[in-house]
Amino acid sequence: MIRDFSELFEFLLYCMGYTCSAGHFCKKNLGLPKIGEGLSAVLLFCGQVLLYAVCGYFLIPPVLADLLHHFLFAGLVIWLFSCETEKKILAVSILITMIPMTVNFSASLLSCLWLFLLHTVKNIALPFLSKWESLAISVISIFMAVSAVYGLSRQSVSVFYGKTGRWYLNLAIPLFAVTAAADLANWGASHGILFRSGGDMGLYLDQIFSHAGVCVLTGLCMCVAGCLVFGMHRIHLEQEKASQYHAQITAYKMLEEQYRQSERFRHDLKNHIIALSGLLEEKEWEKMAVYLNTMQNSADLGGCEEMTGSRVVDVLLYQKRKLAERRQIRWDCDVQIPVTCMVNEFDLCILFGNLLDNAVEACERMQDGESEDGLCPFVEIRAGAVRHCFLLEIRNSVDDASKETTGSIDEKKRNGHGIGLLNVRDVVQKYNGVMRLERQEDVFQISVLIPFPAPAAR
Repeated sequence: MIRDFSELFEFLLYCMGYTCSAGHFCKKNLGLPKIGEGLSAVLLFCGQVLLYAVCGYFLIPPVLADLLHHFLFAGLVIWLFSCETEKKILAVSILITMIPMTVNFSASLLSCLWLFLLHTVKNIALPFLSKWESLAISVISIFMAVSAVYGLSRQSVSVFYGKTGRWYLNLAIPLFAVTAAADLANWGASHGILFRSGGDMGLYLDQIFSHAGVCVLTGLCMCVAGCLVFGMHRIHLEQEKASQYHAQITAYKMLEEQYRQSERFRHDLKNHIIALSGLLEEKEWEKMAVYLNTMQNSADLGGCEEMTGSRVVDVLLYQKRKLAERRQIRWDCDVQIPVTCMVNEFDLCILFGNLLDNAVEACERMQDGESEDGLCPFVEIRAGAVRHCFLLEIRNSVDDASKETTGSIDEKKRNGHGIGLLNVRDVVQKYNGVMRLERQEDVFQISVLIPFPAPAAR
């Protein structure tokens, strides 16, 4: 029950901070609300004020009031946003854990420090927090909570992309349990001193122990919540990377097998020519046609025509070029793998395969197969030795709706390329190289620079 102006001000400020930070978090991770940002913010703010007014009028216990507030907030988020329900439930679980616990942690820590200063600096034997000191601490705590949620919004974008509904729910359930523990701690603090010495150590130390106890408990709860969210996200990324890594192994083995078949075919080419010459002399045209068709199906004569210096890259570039031609994507390739390049063929397969897949997919997303200036989509590949380094550059056209940016790999997880780029980054780091992503208008470019190993000292 609100008793005076200071409590009313604190309550309204808390509602405003909760509304602004929660709205920003949901917009960042769930998209724009269906009825507009302004109206959704008004509904959330008015709903909180009305709920707490009803709870105060009917003297509803604080724990039940907090529970009703959580249900109200969850209902509004589920109703206002149009993405998957599981995502919205996870967003609710993070916010109702993050905001109240940050406020309680900050308030307890600041109260403990201020009481200590009053006792040691001003030599007050039994210090107490005045009404205005408590208000100032509450205001600072609210601003700290709002800042924490705004910071978390930038870090949690990738958490809300590329997962199944079950994954979101499995993460939300333990977060709700952490929230319940924090609410119980808050209820204990609201009913007096939570941690006491039994009266033997004095009221001052009892206050210190109480605030320190709440601070430690809420701090541990926040650490547990953070480890749950980002730990499970990290585990998911590692599983996806492993899955794609095994897919790369399968693709690499297929490329090797295709190359071996092509080599066997070239080895037998002399015998095939002799057989065809015999059919030609006998004028067996139908048999010649069948024979040629069999030769074409048994080995792809163009499979190694790229001649880059790497058998795997030859076959891979040939396959990607054929795919680009079928999609009417202009292909421009100039690749030479230097002999001094120590990147093994499997890692070259990861580099070229993932980057070219992303480039072709970006071109496919262009509307009607043309960019706004009327040019056809294109992919350009350049690779070779540059000043004791192996340089790989891939440029491709993108449309305005594309999510390709110059941002970090974590940001690019939102458009589905993040896992492949993570594997590319692992290869680059393995050879102490660097990778750069850049976009200029409707052209996206990624550059990979890998140094050659230093010559052994004589």
